[in-house]
Amino acid sequence: MTRLNPQTTPRHQLRAEKTARNKEAALNAFIGKKAEIDEALARLQSLSDNHFNCHPDEVNWGHVGTLEHFASLLKRITDSAFSEGEHAE
Repeated sequence: MTRLNPQTTPRHQLRAEKTARNKEAALNAFIGKKAEIDEALARLQSLSDNHFNCHPDEVNWGHVGTLEHFASLLKRITDSAFSEGEHAE
């Protein structure tokens, strides 16, 4: 995007250009964060598919506690994302 000369360009045009640049930057940041979340979700799904790297014969209460912790963290995220739990309106 070509920059406008602030001395020869009306203020409303300068504001419009700044707004357009800001929207583009926000969109790029959003896409980057979405990709970060998608990657994390894919890794978690793979770990879950592999039973969190735990063989059924090796499961103990420590494993249960670890999964309980993971589940509580994910619940905080889903409650926020879906306006549930403490985030309910």
